[in-house]
Amino acid sequence: MLVNLALVVITALFINWCFEKVKIPGLLGMIILGIVFGPNCLGWISVDLLHLSAELRTAALIVILIRAGLGLKRETLNEVGFSALKMSCIPCLIEGFTITLVAKFMLALSWPAAGMLGFIIAAVSPAVVVPQMLDIKTRGYGKNREVPTLILAGASIDDVFAITMFGVFLAAGTGAAVNIAMQFVKVPIGIVLGIGVGLLVGWLLVKFFNRFEMRATKKAIIFMIAAILLHKIEYFKDYVPIASLLGIMAMGFVMLELNNRVANELAQKFNKVWILAEILLFVLIGAQVNIHVAWHAGLIGIAVIAIGLAGRSLGVWLALLGSRLNAKERLFCCFSYFPKATVQAAIGAIPLSMGVKGGEVILAVAVLSIILTAPAGAGLIRATHTRLLEKNSD
Repeated sequence: MLVNLALVVITALFINWCFEKVKIPGLLGMIILGIVFGPNCLGWISVDLLHLSAELRTAALIVILIRAGLGLKRETLNEVGFSALKMSCIPCLIEGFTITLVAKFMLALSWPAAGMLGFIIAAVSPAVVVPQMLDIKTRGYGKNREVPTLILAGASIDDVFAITMFGVFLAAGTGAAVNIAMQFVKVPIGIVLGIGVGLLVGWLLVKFFNRFEMRATKKAIIFMIAAILLHKIEYFKDYVPIASLLGIMAMGFVMLELNNRVANELAQKFNKVWILAEILLFVLIGAQVNIHVAWHAGLIGIAVIAIGLAGRSLGVWLALLGSRLNAKERLFCCFSYFPKATVQAAIGAIPLSMGVKGGEVILAVAVLSIILTAPAGAGLIRATHTRLLEKNSD
């Protein structure tokens, strides 16, 4: 497996360099490499590596969220807080219900199955969006009105609403008893608990690092372990709903607030870790894609996804009413909310595995959404941010 991993990493680095040379986002090349090398095409990625795929992708996502949290300042959050909250739910709900309505008639699905598809597709991908926003933020674009921070904060909560709604429709489609009101109550509880637990863990780490002097590398290892354990709490969501992704960002936020020096040390370490994590994340996301399944979705599947994106864009525009953003910045936010990948790969096959009628169609459209929107969304972000966002003169 190690030799296979080395070959994948070397090839990915070369593909990334080639794409960057011709002004195309390198992550597109890595996703394509994963599709081509994956089990549904050439099969050149070892089975052992694929068995670890979910864990490695989770670890890479945790690295992204730590980096995002270590760059969040209180004054920035105060500025974008209400808009970020609206961005976390309005676009997701409008896209989800739009696809539900369209899929019911265009794909001849039952209402529960159409709802499952709607909210599988409605989840934006933090794995694609957040690293793009961090890069744009680092280079000073959109800083005047904190556009990248607004997007990465909203994208990190978006999945909570999508997965909750998917669970409601899945229960309805499989005949399981579910308290719908309780499912909706869990959403704000999960957000509050996630932030609260993250702040507590971050505060404890600040106290620990202040008391015990150690190398920055050891601090980064301890911080990563704490973030992994916090993420694992999410597996008990049936009992205690906790939005662990928000909690991980909150850990970085409180570290930056209470110990700027250590936060900067950690940020430098995790920026270096991201070089490998990025390769594993996007190559393994590509390896999850089954182009043969996506092919069966056909033109109708493409139309359903396109209509859903139109609904999402309308939702973004509505969420930003009353904000300080101008028309160009709002358009950039619409493009930034296009990419799908993480949730679609994780739960797209669940309806089929549970015997839901139309599960094959749901999986096909979910896979197609990754193939179409992850590259297109990332490409639009990279191609338009210099035109649509102002660059900070500093």
